[in-house]
Amino acid sequence: MSEEPYFDEASSTVRFWVQIDGRPFAASVRSAALHYCFRPEATGDIPMETFGMHTAEIESVVRRRVSEGAREPVMLREFDLRVGGVPKSR
Repeated sequence: MSEEPYFDEASSTVRFWVQIDGRPFAASVRSAALHYCFRPEATGDIPMETFGMHTAEIESVVRRRVSEGAREPVMLREFDLRVGGVPKSR
């Protein structure tokens, strides 16, 4: 990644970069999508913590979206995280 992922309070999203074909692709995922897809029973969950626990799964979703024609920045929605078996664990 060209930069470290970070939480953007103004948009309530985790912003991050995924290496695809040797270049970083900007992406983001809303904290609500992280919560409902990965930790629905948690209270007071921290978006960056949830992102860190599921980074590989989330990055694979970005790669899939790019292969399907998504353009940068790739904005993941709850639907994207549920398609294709993600999330696997709860």
